[in-house]
Amino acid sequence: MDIFLKIVSMVYNFLWGDLFFIPLPGGGSIGISLLVLILIPAGIFFTIRTGFLPIRLFPEMVRISLEKQQGDRKGALSGMQALIVSTATRVGMGNMVGVVAAISAGGPGAVFWMWVTALIGCSTAYVEATLAQVHNEPDPLYGGYRGGPAYYIHRYFAKSRVANRYSLIAVLFALSGLLCWCGVSQVISNSVSSAFYNAFNIPPIVSTVILVALATIIVLRKNTTVKVLDIMVPVMAVFYFGIAIFVMVKNAAMLPAVFQQIFEEAFGLRQMAAGAFGAALMNGVKRGLFSNEAGSGSAPCAAAAAQVSHPAKAGLFQAFGVFIDTIIICSCTAFIILLVPEGTLNGLEGMALLQTAMAHHFGQTGVIFTAITLWLFSFSTFLGILYYARGNVAYLFGDNWKSQTIYKLIALVMLFIGGLATYTFVWELGDIGIGLMTIFNMIAILPMSGKTIRLLKEYTALPKDQR
Repeated sequence: MDIFLKIVSMVYNFLWGDLFFIPLPGGGSIGISLLVLILIPAGIFFTIRTGFLPIRLFPEMVRISLEKQQGDRKGALSGMQALIVSTATRVGMGNMVGVVAAISAGGPGAVFWMWVTALIGCSTAYVEATLAQVHNEPDPLYGGYRGGPAYYIHRYFAKSRVANRYSLIAVLFALSGLLCWCGVSQVISNSVSSAFYNAFNIPPIVSTVILVALATIIVLRKNTTVKVLDIMVPVMAVFYFGIAIFVMVKNAAMLPAVFQQIFEEAFGLRQMAAGAFGAALMNGVKRGLFSNEAGSGSAPCAAAAAQVSHPAKAGLFQAFGVFIDTIIICSCTAFIILLVPEGTLNGLEGMALLQTAMAHHFGQTGVIFTAITLWLFSFSTFLGILYYARGNVAYLFGDNWKSQTIYKLIALVMLFIGGLATYTFVWELGDIGIGLMTIFNMIAILPMSGKTIRLLKEYTALPKDQR
């Protein structure tokens, strides 16, 4: 067992730890991890290739999200429903505790680099989602469509040879995804049980049993997941956004100073040591990458299920999802924290820091708000990742209800175990899973991206009433 744990730790550090350091003038350095080395240059490349999509086509992203959605095929998602499913998984515990960790380690300047990373990630999200839409296929079990990286990776590697049932890289991606989502299931229940114990003194066994029972009722029914998320995700997003807006209005006089602090500390202008700039930069970048998931290949599983008038449209929906996750929801957490007077949060970290910040703004009700928000974010994430798992399970094991049900039951068991105990190595397995997903996904989308650029030009050339 010790050998296994050492291997897990070694792989985790290889993917997420610092591979090398870049020295900075005046002392200090910036540590560069493998995934940062892959995702940031790729994101810049895609941003340039798409003609700075997140800025140039932002009005179009807003327009398509507001237009009437429709789908003709039974079981197919509309573009907006695919966005809701992906938002359910993007917006999770990381939007709360992850942002707290980034600010604690990197200071307010980390928020700026989180925003920059999101803008870069929008283009990556567009490319992978559009590829998923191009290479989707009918879903004989659930109806509608299915797809994702396992499918377009398979077709990329099979195109120049006899198409086999499996492609090695596609299989590795699908297995990594299933591993990741099982690990995430444990993190979800553990954070929920802890938050409810702190807020309401509810024993973990009680909150966990209720969480698992509700999840079981939803995920074991054929097409209930999307119906629940259709209601749940807008409610939770508006609820948390409303809380943040209230805090910002209440503390409007502090906002100019907070923005000044974010921008000054982003470039180390207020710090004496260059190391503070490196901490702000890398903590903001890593939090942005981990939160919006652009490039990991998870959101394309939802994009593939959408029925849209043009493949590029599915890509723009998912690009907008990155904006919602990081620029809006993560920023809500950041401002809730940064609008607390200095000294109030000294010595605190993680959920305790966020709960104290909420208590400052709302009194004891703030702790309750935190617990409710975390439950909504976490539960919707669990439902979303099991939706993602459908296509990957089908790719690996074929079209049968047995394999679909077995994976759901495994995830539910992990959800139950995680609520009662903390197994950090399982959490690391989840992080390893998403790291491997990213590597296998990027192997395919970089050489395949030319198709998505042509589709984007084709889409933007259409009159708006034909898009």
